Amino acid sequence: MRLYEQPAHVLHDMLVNKEITSVELTEDVLKRIDEVEGDVKSYLTITRDEALAQAKATDAKLDKGEKISFLEGIPGVIKDNICTKGIKTTCASKILEHFVPPYDATVMTKLKAQNPVIMGKANMDEFAMGGSTENSAYYPTHNPWNTDCVPGGSSGGSAAAVAAGTSVWALGSDTGGSIRQPASFCGVVGLKPTYGRVSRYGLVAYASSLDQIGPVTRDVTDCANILNIIAGHDEMDSTSSEAEVPDFTTALVEDVKGLKIGLPKEYFVKGMDPEVEQTIRAAIAKYKEMGAEIVDISLPNTDYAISTYYLIAPAEAATNLQRYDGVSYGERIDGQDLVEMMTNTRTEKFGEEVKRRIVIGNYALSAGYYDAYYLKAMKIRTLVAQDYAEAFKQVDVIMAPVAPTPAFKLGEMMSDPLQMYLQDACTVPLNLAGLPGISIPCGYSSTGLPIGLQIIGKALDEATIIRTAYTYEQSQNFHKEMAKLGGNN
Repeated sequence: MRLYEQPAHVLHDMLVNKEITSVELTEDVLKRIDEVEGDVKSYLTITRDEALAQAKATDAKLDKGEKISFLEGIPGVIKDNICTKGIKTTCASKILEHFVPPYDATVMTKLKAQNPVIMGKANMDEFAMGGSTENSAYYPTHNPWNTDCVPGGSSGGSAAAVAAGTSVWALGSDTGGSIRQPASFCGVVGLKPTYGRVSRYGLVAYASSLDQIGPVTRDVTDCANILNIIAGHDEMDSTSSEAEVPDFTTALVEDVKGLKIGLPKEYFVKGMDPEVEQTIRAAIAKYKEMGAEIVDISLPNTDYAISTYYLIAPAEAATNLQRYDGVSYGERIDGQDLVEMMTNTRTEKFGEEVKRRIVIGNYALSAGYYDAYYLKAMKIRTLVAQDYAEAFKQVDVIMAPVAPTPAFKLGEMMSDPLQMYLQDACTVPLNLAGLPGISIPCGYSSTGLPIGLQIIGKALDEATIIRTAYTYEQSQNFHKEMAKLGGNN
């Protein structure tokens, strides 16, 4: 067994017990990158020299008998919309092709205090707009389980890297499902925390009222440990929660006896792949076997969530992306006057999906349409949140599929954006309500593609969804299985 196949908590123990060195581990992950990155393409930037220097620093500490933190000396990758001081942050867009941030995002400051080995920046859909990581301005990422398929998006690079073994852990961001859906498609664990639980300072904004940073890992234990590191109030982010952060590792116990699980009928939608539904229901049956109680619930406004999301998110995107005009920010394409220069810049440097969402957003916010579209969407957002609040009066967690299908073929939905948007039907309601959700592997399709189970919790109650996820995970072996890629297995 290669080192890259192990989760972070196992590698941490091996480092502490001096069974391995951080340099050996980092070199194994770099070797893995050399073996499969050409097929997967999960990275935009690889920081090889810096990674080895960080690994050497960890080994020097261990040689002196000093204690190391959980992530110290363990390779990870960061989604390319999270600012990293001195390392390019492009958001997978041509307009930020050469942007090197002069500061770190708060999550990076918190991570760096742990001295992990940062392997580089992960590919993504441009400005996090997309559900397949095909909208990157540079190249699409491929799913390690089947390289003809998408890894999901927009954090497809982060999920594919963890699934392929080219990184042990990753950070992603989730605006409408962008951590959970790629985690589901790639057979790894992805957690979207409660809105405000993790600081957004230094996360390049897509839709500010929906964006949230979270971990992508091999198993639930790693997920809880990384959430411990990145969570907490940040005075640089006015939307960050001041709620006390518990130690999420205390939730790593096998116990769902008496847990009430809500099954919303609206999430088992018409047109769902029968294999997905079958696999999800089998996982829920396992919970029942372990002592949980299953309760049928209704979230009546779910049907409106997609259209609501695709008005609010583009409206916020249009506003956030105004700054990329060739003057104050980003790359520039010259023109005869200011208007032509700005037009040329935005036309050439933004991809099709980004342009589409800017146009939708500006339309929704324009005079005469604001009340008809944006304002109505905001009212429905409130109703979606109220649905959840009502449901959580009778249940502890809610379970549902992450996506209606397993990973689809590259190029399959590119010509039909609406079809792509419908992939988010089970994930966007959480973002509208600001709730936490986790995706854990729970089986495979007949073609061997992973399927993820989504567990939704009350606001700021990540601990319960971690406990629920951990209990199921320990009864299975999905988290130990790796994609058969590059001669692996």
